[in-house]
Amino acid sequence: MLKGKQSWVFQNRPVIAAAGVSGGPFEANGNLSEDFDVLHDDLWMGEDSYEKAHRILLEEAGQTALNKANIQKEDVQFYIAGDLINQITPSSLSARTIQIPYFGIFGACSTSMEGLALASFIVNYQGADYVLTGASSHNAAVEKQFRYPTEYGGQKPPTAQWTVTGAGAALISAKAVGSNMPVTTSATIGKVIDMGLTDPFNMGGAMAPAAADTITAHFKDMQLDPSHYDLIVTGDLGRIGQETTYELLANNGLKIDREKFKDCGLMIYKDDQPVQSGGSGAGCSASVLYGHLLNQMKRGAYRRILVAATGALLSPLTFQQNESIPCIAHAVSIEMT
Repeated sequence: MLKGKQSWVFQNRPVIAAAGVSGGPFEANGNLSEDFDVLHDDLWMGEDSYEKAHRILLEEAGQTALNKANIQKEDVQFYIAGDLINQITPSSLSARTIQIPYFGIFGACSTSMEGLALASFIVNYQGADYVLTGASSHNAAVEKQFRYPTEYGGQKPPTAQWTVTGAGAALISAKAVGSNMPVTTSATIGKVIDMGLTDPFNMGGAMAPAAADTITAHFKDMQLDPSHYDLIVTGDLGRIGQETTYELLANNGLKIDREKFKDCGLMIYKDDQPVQSGGSGAGCSASVLYGHLLNQMKRGAYRRILVAATGALLSPLTFQQNESIPCIAHAVSIEMT
């Protein structure tokens, strides 16, 4: 049901029945490598283009989720996926392979939570028994489109972030397939916020106001205090964006324990990896949530978490036309049964 102005409550508590995560060589050397199901030792992944390799990541993550749940793709009603490449072609090509009725979505780096919110809504209202949802990114493919080809070797400022080569997918079910399962309990859909920033090398700073707006709306709509959650995690704000968001939330009257406020882009890589301000990309929050965070929840580290994935809704065309960067964030709350 709708609660407040922009939040849904999932009374039937859709189950995250299983999840799959795949990644590249840089992620294999990162903080969370043990939480990936599949890791590749090169960016090509046996393909002749980075875009085709990008598709492979999402196909692997989706198939891994189905295998873990012991569910055949013929039993899944819908597939919801998105990425950052022109016309979300890697996701659409993965849909061509997986042959499940498909919703292609684009929310930039917020795509993971947009997909999870929509999948949960469909399942909660008996629109499907199973929905597969996922998001992905590939460093070489995305950097080539939005910034410079990696072979160019262009120097990046400290505000820039490193696009994650990874994909995360989850199978959302109307019923539990076992005990101690994570469920989605609510979602808050964000508004587009544009503060006039134009620097594509400072995505965290641009997205911070959208993250603060959605998180604030969530607690207002749900009439909750931040202490309700064991962890509040943003998608890929990086160091600058996370600090800015924390300050904005404090200005909005939300007092959040600093140790309970984390960012996927700061969790995925080690301190000695040259990622400037942190990780980013549609696959960032997807791989961290569906891998590391769900594993931590199943081990008892967290009982309730709120994941607010952020996205910068720019394109190469809008940047070339000197347009500012519109941003958005979507939040989903997840609990253990």
